[in-house]
Amino acid sequence: MKKNKLDQLKSMTTVVIDTGDIEAIKQYAPTDATTNPSLILSAVEKPVYKPLMDDAYNYSKKAKTGEEQLSLMMDKLFVNVGTEILKLVPGRVSTEVDARLSFDVEGSIHKAQSLIALYKEMGVPRERILIKLASTWEGGLAAKELEKMGIRCNMTLLFSMPQAIHCAEAKATLISPFVGRILDWYKKHDNVAGYAPAEDPGVISVTSIYYYFKKFGYPTQVMGASFRNKEEIIELAGCDLLTISPQFLKELHEAEGELERKLDAAKAEAMDIPRIKMDEKTFRLMLNDDAMATEKLSEGIRNFAKDAVKLEKMIRSTYKIG
Repeated sequence: MKKNKLDQLKSMTTVVIDTGDIEAIKQYAPTDATTNPSLILSAVEKPVYKPLMDDAYNYSKKAKTGEEQLSLMMDKLFVNVGTEILKLVPGRVSTEVDARLSFDVEGSIHKAQSLIALYKEMGVPRERILIKLASTWEGGLAAKELEKMGIRCNMTLLFSMPQAIHCAEAKATLISPFVGRILDWYKKHDNVAGYAPAEDPGVISVTSIYYYFKKFGYPTQVMGASFRNKEEIIELAGCDLLTISPQFLKELHEAEGELERKLDAAKAEAMDIPRIKMDEKTFRLMLNDDAMATEKLSEGIRNFAKDAVKLEKMIRSTYKIG
C-alpha cells in the first residue's frame, strides 16, 4: 500500500500543526503544535472554547486590578488552550509571548516565566512547552537567559540569516523562519505571480539557514513555518521540523507519489559556507540591509499585537473586565 506524502514527510521531518483548532489536531495526529495570538483569536470564537475562557476568567479573579486581571486571563487562556492541545500531541506546544514585548528583554523573560508557572499548575512539565519570542535582538537576549533557566524557546517572525544566527548563538531550542511571508514580499516586490518551487525565495532562505546551522554544528533546530502552498513544504522535506496548517496537511494527506528528501544534514560538511561573526552591530546592519526582513518583522509584530488587542477587547466586553 502506497503511503501518501504526509506519511512520507513524517518519516523524515517532525510534522507540527500550526493551529489552535483542537478538532484539526485530532484529525492529523502531528507530533507538536504551535499557536499564536492570531490563531487563538480565531479558535476562541468557536463555542467549544467557552469553558476554557470561563475557567481563565474565574482564575483571573484573584488579580488586584482590572489590567492585572486582563493580563492574567489572557495568559491563563493561552495555557488552557495549550494544555488541551497537549492531550492530543505526544510532543510539545508553542505558546507565544505578547508581541508588544518584542523589544523588552526583562518583560519577555517575566512573561515566559509566568506562562511556565501556569503550565506547572496544570501539571504540564516545562519540557513540553516552547515559549515563542519574536526574533528581534532583544528577543534573542531573552531566549539566551530563558534557555539557561531550562525554559525552551521557539524563535518566531524570523526572515533572515542574521536573525537565525543570533537565535542559534543564544542557544534557542528552535527557530521558525516564515517561508510564505517571504514569498509574499518578493511576489509584490518583483511584481510576479509566483516562482517555481525550488526558486521560491522563502524556500531558498530556509534552505540556506538549515545548511548554515548544520555546517557549524548549531544544535538549534530549524522549523519552516507560514506556508502558502504544499509545494513549499515538499521542497523542504528533510528539514528538522515543519509547522503546517490544517489545509496543507489535508492536501499532503491526499497527495500520492514518491516524496524526495530535499534537505540532508550530511551534505553540509562539504559545503563552502562562510561563517558570519554576529554581534549587535552586525545584526542590526545586516537586518537593515535586508528590506524584506526588516519590513516583514515589523509587520509581523504589529499584526500579532493587533490580534492580541482584539482578543483583549473581546474578553473585556464578554466578561466586563476593567
